[in-house]
Amino acid sequence: MASTRRRGAALEDAILAAAWDELDDVGYAELTMEAVAARARTSKAVLYRRWPNRARLMIAAMRQRVTPLSADVPDTGELRGDLLGLLRRAAGRYREFDADLLHGLLAELPDVQSEIVGTNPDTVATILRRAAGRGEVDLAGVTPRIARLPLDLLRHEIAVTHAVVPDAVLVEIVDDIVLPLLAARSHPQPST
Repeated sequence: MASTRRRGAALEDAILAAAWDELDDVGYAELTMEAVAARARTSKAVLYRRWPNRARLMIAAMRQRVTPLSADVPDTGELRGDLLGLLRRAAGRYREFDADLLHGLLAELPDVQSEIVGTNPDTVATILRRAAGRGEVDLAGVTPRIARLPLDLLRHEIAVTHAVVPDAVLVEIVDDIVLPLLAARSHPQPST
């Protein structure tokens, strides 16, 4: 019986599954595109056409395994609750993955920065738009950097501590940093 050549989604699924299996077997430090290609029974060229490096390949494999944060944006009826809900979900996602993988990706941050940093600003923007509709924040004072801040601070905490982020830290990020900043930007003090 002749085998059919895999294409499109079937091929991509096979590669991402092979990448995950390879990660389980050898860890991120030893994971190579060659080994993933061999495991997926395809060529390295096929992998490199889709992902320019192993970090981007593994981010794709991670995304295949989890529901994106944007798929279920918290809506508690208040800005604080929504931000905490988002950070708790994001922190929980980091717990789903092996520390070796996360630390390896962080070490290769220049190669994947846009993949990691640029993926969830729409989620925070949705939360901020809802808060603006309730009169909790003025969007005119919210820059893209400010909108990225909650998740950037969570990523920074993970990168620095290499540990599970305690809920108290998430509360501190929201209550002591993000909410005061948003309040100051929504109600600027007159200059003297």
